[in-house]
Amino acid sequence: MAVVRMKQELTESEAALIENQKFLKDLDSDCKTKTGEMEERVKTRSEELLAIHDTIKILNDDDALEMFKKTLPSASLVQIDAKKEATKKAMQVLHNINDQASSKESGADLRFLELALMGRKVDFTKVFKMIDEMIVILKQEQVDDDAKQEYCNMQLDTTKDKAKGLTKNIKDLEVDLDEKTNAIGTLKEDLKTLNAGIAELDRLVADATRQRKEENEEFTQVISNDMAAKELLAFAKNRLQKFYNPKLYKPAKKAETEDLEFLQIVSHGKKQEPGPPPALGSYEKKSESSSGVMQMIDLLVRDLEKEMAEAEKQEEMAQKAYEELMSDSAEKRAKDVKAVQVKEAAKADNEELKTSAEGDIKAKKQEFMAVETYISQLHAECDWLLQNFDLRKSARAEELDALKQAKAVLAGANFSLLQSKTSLLSRHRSL
Repeated sequence: MAVVRMKQELTESEAALIENQKFLKDLDSDCKTKTGEMEERVKTRSEELLAIHDTIKILNDDDALEMFKKTLPSASLVQIDAKKEATKKAMQVLHNINDQASSKESGADLRFLELALMGRKVDFTKVFKMIDEMIVILKQEQVDDDAKQEYCNMQLDTTKDKAKGLTKNIKDLEVDLDEKTNAIGTLKEDLKTLNAGIAELDRLVADATRQRKEENEEFTQVISNDMAAKELLAFAKNRLQKFYNPKLYKPAKKAETEDLEFLQIVSHGKKQEPGPPPALGSYEKKSESSSGVMQMIDLLVRDLEKEMAEAEKQEEMAQKAYEELMSDSAEKRAKDVKAVQVKEAAKADNEELKTSAEGDIKAKKQEFMAVETYISQLHAECDWLLQNFDLRKSARAEELDALKQAKAVLAGANFSLLQSKTSLLSRHRSL
């Protein structure tokens, strides 16, 4: 489940990275276009301002004004003086704010107003229209600046939060990677210890099996020898019974006789030739002596039986201990083998998770670099506006006030002209 979850998170991160890279590419193209347009606008505005300043300087020259007086069509001196005075005041207002224009378009329009006011025949209706249009443009520029400020603040906050989140994710993944690496190292040590323990247990089991086999062979040999000795003593006792107690004698079978002779040959080696018989005297049976020998034989038989019983008991105990050892060893080995399998599976899972974590860290770092690049581009695009927003807003407000003031001045002049025309017409009628 953890592997599936991490793979799903990796897929989502890759999709987000592709989307961010596409947005970054489009934003970079837009910024280059806007930068080129801004440079062109600044260049054009500078050239325009220079041309207008030179034109105004030429037109405001005393010789030029004297020439205009001579070349202007005849009209009422009252009309000319009122119109000139109003135009001069309006031009002065416009000239005072011309260098503080907040944008290239408004600055150019102010120059056009100046040129329009300096014409021979000033049409205040057109001038009023131009002023109204400039007011609309300035208001729209302020709306655009407000929107751009909101966009820049929102994008900067969002991308910075995203960068912080990516930094935290990378740190968490690095911690998880360290944990997986340490877990793999611990599992390797545990596996090494378990495998060494299994090998040592196998060696001990092999040694115990070999020892048990040797002990069993020794037990078999002891029992075989004791049985042969017991049979030999029984045969010897039966032979004595034949002589001393014929009633207790049991005739031996041929096979038993042959076995006895074989044992005697093995025990004594090569059979010696009998010597000459000794001189015989009178013979008597010694029953007392024979009973002592019989008792000795019986004692030897009991010792052999006791030794056989002890050997059998010891063999039984050794076999039981060996079987218990084999059972415990088999159980321990099965547990160790199962533990090895479990730790091998855990080691494989941790190695897979480690590989996945390494891939996630690499992807997150690439995404973080893309976000950092985007933040740098946002700063390049927005810092100037954010730093100069209040100044631009204040200058634009002053510009709007100046335009309204110029319009008011021209409106007042237009009203004076109407009054002058009415007065002249009445004087003409009275004449």
